[in-house]
Amino acid sequence: MSYTICLFTVGTKQKEQQLGQPDFFEKDENLEKFTPEQRLELENRLLKYQYQPAGNHSDGKLFEHPDFGEAFLTDSALYFSTSNDFDCIFEVGMTASEFTDTGEFAKYDVQEGGWEEV
Repeated sequence: MSYTICLFTVGTKQKEQQLGQPDFFEKDENLEKFTPEQRLELENRLLKYQYQPAGNHSDGKLFEHPDFGEAFLTDSALYFSTSNDFDCIFEVGMTASEFTDTGEFAKYDVQEGGWEEV
């Protein structure tokens, strides 16, 4: 079993809060796409945080960290997956929070079912 934390655009967060649909994240049309600049910024930050490219898929790029699991970057989200180990969850959670420092991205904790408010 793994623990998942997601990064979306702030626009996706606002739309989810306005619509309040239980299946919001299951509909691709609800998710605002990253700009090419945002995708590049996220890729570069993953590399700085020691996430290494691990393959391209039809729907995104996979990155792996030697200690903290995987990150999967799609057109509209960055998904961090790690084990249920407390230290791994803490580190991945902190990394995702730090990625929101530009004000362009919002962190969503799937297990907690909510957005991080800063």
